Amino acid sequence: MSRLSLSAAADGREFRNALGCYATGIAVVTLRTPPGDLLGLTVNSFNSVSLAPPLVVWSLSNASSFLAAFEASEYYAINVLAADQRELSQRFASRTEDRFGGLALDEGLGGAPLLPACCARFECRNATRHAGGDHVVFIGEVERFDYREGEPLIYFGGAYRQLAA
Repeated sequence: MSRLSLSAAADGREFRNALGCYATGIAVVTLRTPPGDLLGLTVNSFNSVSLAPPLVVWSLSNASSFLAAFEASEYYAINVLAADQRELSQRFASRTEDRFGGLALDEGLGGAPLLPACCARFECRNATRHAGGDHVVFIGEVERFDYREGEPLIYFGGAYRQLAA
């Protein structure tokens, strides 16, 4: 194992490689804009913050074209993907125009789209936002949630993974 300082990895690639050593789940964060447009994107920066009150956290790049919509939204949903939903992860990470096409959606608080067959879905009030370097950190107050048994979609070392028995 070699130790690198950030100055030794000025482009950030080595830092990203080190961060990739932490396995994460994959989620799609969704919302409905006031004019009724559906927006959604894939994230792996989702985590719990507090049980009382129930709070979760995720982050979004300052360069995202969706940033203004998420900052202005009252509600959004966090859809935790199941192991068989790799296609949804890729769809919502792409530049595809109609990311919601062909999906049977449920409607969450504020009209936020809830994706089908996810491991868990959290309907959040957009409680707090903080500047965090090149990202904005969103803290959501969970107002409703549901979940089901099943294996999660996992990302580790730059690739999708699955749990082993």
